Amino acid sequence: MLIKFLIFGLLWRIIGNPFIAILILLVILYFLDRRYVGVFPSFTKPLKRMRNISRLRQQLAMSPNEVSSKLELARLLIERKRYSEAHALLLELERPYEQSAEYWEALGTTELHLGNIEKGERHILQALEINPRVKYGRPYLTLAGAFKDTHEDKALNYVHQFQEIHSSSSEAYYLLGSVHRSLGRNADAKQAYEQSLNVYRSLPKYKKRQERRWAVRSWFRKRGL
Repeated sequence: MLIKFLIFGLLWRIIGNPFIAILILLVILYFLDRRYVGVFPSFTKPLKRMRNISRLRQQLAMSPNEVSSKLELARLLIERKRYSEAHALLLELERPYEQSAEYWEALGTTELHLGNIEKGERHILQALEINPRVKYGRPYLTLAGAFKDTHEDKALNYVHQFQEIHSSSSEAYYLLGSVHRSLGRNADAKQAYEQSLNVYRSLPKYKKRQERRWAVRSWFRKRGL
């Protein structure tokens, strides 16, 4: 905090305007976070996604039967939370992608968000049966999120299955803490966040960079309990 005040004071002295100095300081902090931590959201990713969606729509207008473009477009629409549109595209792709774990995971995800919980769970489990490590096991967390308000034990079971894949992951314990927190289990949540920090401290240097954002988030969440 002291360093931030010193930088702000220096910028104010150089520029002569405190508001511009604050703006420049925020920009500096943002770029440092994006480079070394990753807590702040990316401003460029949504723009890139929109460009890719537009490109894929144009491709499909010229080649309506291009299945790979349809699957990629559906994936991007899911990221934009356009679940109904993505679901309609995915239904057209069942035959060519019936052995694809990525396809069943995407279809199940749209169904969960459209309220078809039973069908969505079945399709995501089908994806995990084809490839237990599809999307690095994150479908387990999708299922945990779908059941955290209705079936607590099932939600926790899915988080634990994710942890079996990522036993040395600060992210895994952060997400476990988030599920406990959403269930009102603050003591368990705090313990999970602490374990997230312990895992981070034990990681080699190259892995710490990948997991740092989750350790930082765990630290803030733990302090908030």
